[in-house]
Amino acid sequence: MNIFGIGIPEIAVIVILALLIFGPKRLPQLGKTIGKTLKGLQTASKEFENEINKTLKLNENDD
Repeated sequence: MNIFGIGIPEIAVIVILALLIFGPKRLPQLGKTIGKTLKGLQTASKEFENEINKTLKLNENDD
């Protein structure tokens, strides 16, 4: 399994460090915040891509 070029051992180290830094009480809140942020970035990326495609189609129709 390879997520963003990071394997399972690296993910485990990151999780352990996050537990040590933020503690087990704040970790779920942190995960939720990161999830919302990633979802927002994904939505913005899709909107940007749709606008680019719409502009390209308009330019093709003008030609």
